Amino acid sequence: MQTKGLTETHPPLSPNEALVESNRCLYCYDAPCTHACPTHIDIPRFIKKIATDNLTGSARTIFEANLLGATCARVCPVEELCEGACVLGKDHKPIMIGRLQRHAMDYAYTLSRDREGATAIIKLAPRTGRTIAVVGSGPAGLSCAGELVRRGHDVTVFEKRPLAGGLSTYGIIALREPIEASLEEVRMLERLGVRVQTGVELGATLSLEDLRSRFDAVFLGLGLGATPAMGIPGEEWIVDGLEYIEESKLNGEGMTVGQNVVVIGAGNTAIDCATIATRLGAGTVTMVYRRSEREVRAYRHELDFIRREGVGFRFLAQPVRVIAKNGRVTGLGCAEPPEGLEFVIPADQIVKAIGQEKPSLARTLGLEVQRGYIQVNADFETSIPGVFAGGDCIRSRNIASTVMAVQDGKLAAAAIHCRVTQHG
Repeated sequence: MQTKGLTETHPPLSPNEALVESNRCLYCYDAPCTHACPTHIDIPRFIKKIATDNLTGSARTIFEANLLGATCARVCPVEELCEGACVLGKDHKPIMIGRLQRHAMDYAYTLSRDREGATAIIKLAPRTGRTIAVVGSGPAGLSCAGELVRRGHDVTVFEKRPLAGGLSTYGIIALREPIEASLEEVRMLERLGVRVQTGVELGATLSLEDLRSRFDAVFLGLGLGATPAMGIPGEEWIVDGLEYIEESKLNGEGMTVGQNVVVIGAGNTAIDCATIATRLGAGTVTMVYRRSEREVRAYRHELDFIRREGVGFRFLAQPVRVIAKNGRVTGLGCAEPPEGLEFVIPADQIVKAIGQEKPSLARTLGLEVQRGYIQVNADFETSIPGVFAGGDCIRSRNIASTVMAVQDGKLAAAAIHCRVTQHG
């Protein structure tokens, strides 16, 4: 059976396509698209520079607001943000802001293959001698690290995994961001001066007390924990959704995919898992959700996409047990509320994507928490002086996303800069 594979959904724009599309922009004053962008990129400005064949200037405009512009161009839900706010969207087709941003970023990365090229696009302030530790190399950590290096500070990022990049590397489906795109973004920040140490875990090989004694400030970009247990019989047969995505990124079409795949959950991660299954050859893929369709947290355009992929849904279905025979999964037993009548969905592979646990390390470190998330003040400082945090680990309200984590890192970096320069 021919599979569709996991190559990026949208190919890069050609120079002519980018020119034509950029000239469609109205370059609005007080543009709604800029207000809709959590990092507040000056979108009309960077698009205007593409239209005038100034790709270097376009990239600089993006980097001024968002050092992870390449990732965000690929993974942001632009339909809900900048493109959703485009004034042309009401009666015409909105500007392809995400793809134009990627066009500028791709060009920038061809120029930043060494430190000289990187610093020609992203200007660095004189060195301050101040040192900051960043724990976690996901979008929040990398954004904070890059912004601090840009301000002249010495920054070391500590990452427990073998590869840096966090969810951008391991947990975002390759249709949106190939692993190499994430790693190239890390390498660019290293060229700017960010030091990245992998295989170092806070609470295991590294202590917060040690970091506080060695660095002028600490930023925690811890992300979230593991997928929670469901507490149903036979759960040991269920595949973790984040591990499913990770395997697809590391092993590609070499990973094992069932013929009848059931994905438990209906969020964006669940949709990614269902996409992997159907793209890599599953015969049938069914998403199971215990609530109604109107309560689904995934973006509407993602639901439309996965339905076009041929994936089916079973709403109001509460998983109650995994059925296995002779060492093989054969189905998922579900109960239909409110009567509780049980039915079985045939399956030879079951994947769960039901969210992630809150950052358990927060309490271990002695940090105050709010609803299980790290509590921070308006400057992203935690209950421990000089220790800051951002990204999913503080997201007790609102939906967590890559671009929100990037903005957290940027704002935290500004606060850290003020702290370390004022105190010395």
